Amino acid sequence: MPRASSVAIMADWEIRPASPADVEAVAELRAVVLRADLERLGRYDEHRVRQRLRDGFDPAYTWVIEVGGVFAGCVALRPANDAHWLEHFYLAPHLQGSGIGSGVLRELLGWCDRDRVLVRLNVLQGSPARSLYVRHGFTVESEDPVDVYMVRKPA
Repeated sequence: MPRASSVAIMADWEIRPASPADVEAVAELRAVVLRADLERLGRYDEHRVRQRLRDGFDPAYTWVIEVGGVFAGCVALRPANDAHWLEHFYLAPHLQGSGIGSGVLRELLGWCDRDRVLVRLNVLQGSPARSLYVRHGFTVESEDPVDVYMVRKPA
């Protein structure tokens, strides 16, 4: 898998390596994107939603998604023992459904397929993002009242 030093360019979006300076923009986007699902689950806390991102932000495995050179989202692919964890995959609400998320996901999964690496993630119960992951080959491994844990074998 390429490290965060790689840049992928497709039609109207690109991903670039994240830097420590990106953390606040990513934390704010996370709060916006997750708010409705966390409120529905009774778990929204304005401070905690941002702080959890700050605490887990690792620029070495994170990419910033830009559209027209402007910050539009982020995604992380963190290596772990038996798989890579797809984390912090957030896209600005006005760009959701535009195909950008699918394009970014295809790029990352292509890296994992070439390296024959399993990919894991968790998504909030009831999140519309779950259908994106199912379309890209993820299956449910387990779930609890808050999270759905999914896995994808290399193609």
